[in-house]
Amino acid sequence: MSKNKKIYDRYWKYTAAYTDLTGETATEALSTCVNYLNERGDKPYSQKDYAEMQRRVSELDDIDSVSARKAINQFVKLGFLKPLLAGYNNETIEFLNARDKDKRKSVLSKIVYKYANFDNSMTKPVASDSRQINFLIKTLEEVGKLTQKELIALMTVNTDDFPKGYLTAKELQDYYDKAEKNNFFKRKYNQVRHLRTLLNSLDNLTVRGTTIYFSGDDDNTEAEKVRKTRDPYLQSIFKSELCQESISHYNSVKAKCMVEKLSHPVLIASHIKPYSHCDENDDSQFDVNNGLLLSKNIDSLFDLGYITFEDDGSIKPSPTLDDDMKNYLSGHRLDNAFLNDKRLNYLEYHREKIFRSGNK
Repeated sequence: MSKNKKIYDRYWKYTAAYTDLTGETATEALSTCVNYLNERGDKPYSQKDYAEMQRRVSELDDIDSVSARKAINQFVKLGFLKPLLAGYNNETIEFLNARDKDKRKSVLSKIVYKYANFDNSMTKPVASDSRQINFLIKTLEEVGKLTQKELIALMTVNTDDFPKGYLTAKELQDYYDKAEKNNFFKRKYNQVRHLRTLLNSLDNLTVRGTTIYFSGDDDNTEAEKVRKTRDPYLQSIFKSELCQESISHYNSVKAKCMVEKLSHPVLIASHIKPYSHCDENDDSQFDVNNGLLLSKNIDSLFDLGYITFEDDGSIKPSPTLDDDMKNYLSGHRLDNAFLNDKRLNYLEYHREKIFRSGNK
């Protein structure tokens, strides 16, 4: 076997026991794993305990131990579970507690973007932080779209070789040329099926024909601002979750401003505690409870501290606002349904640190 052939036989190996990860069968299996991990506590890894987890998953659908092991390893590779029975990531519980499949899809997107590492398995964790889906999405942000052959070529990349976290168009073309020269497309074409299915399960990605691209965002101005300041994919999931919350509450086809209750053509995913005030590794950066879906006008007033919200949802205008604006705002409020405990804590921060009370 030639040296080049050896290089291109190394690729992102992802096979799926479950293709519908938000469905009942997959979530029941994941819940069984989580319950067992809670039950065993902080004990060190043992093969006996891993065998017991496999047995419990096997009993769900009367599958053999090989299929159960494949299912568990899928959860590890995607980032739901940690290797060596070391627990699970916080978002796994959020995923299992999601109110519907749309919400579960958004949480799934966050999990695989932040944690998925196809080199991991339950018994053989890897030291490198490959995070192939993160690398793929950042490459997609860089190049705009991926054909299926470009996706397959991308699957030959050792992400550790690119500390910047993505490929440029030129680098992607180089990998494409090498893969084509070594006949990688024909030899591994079927391997992309599971990965395409996973990508099609993620928020704000469109897999159509032989092309993968981001779903459109009507607010290009907001998208451009986000691209310069924060992770654009996590921000898009953040907005999707707020849209789902609005649609569910108003029982509407389109999302509505949570204050004006109107389906504006453009709505902003507005942070309550400003993104710039959140620590880099702080979950509040993209915590849906740290957000409100607002029209551009309401977002501007809120973002700049000219309005805030009391704990009952009423608008508190800054003394610096003109009376006509105060009169307009007096007819609006934030619905109580959006005021959970976490959001109230963020709103308290906004009142204390952002609101223009006239004393600062």
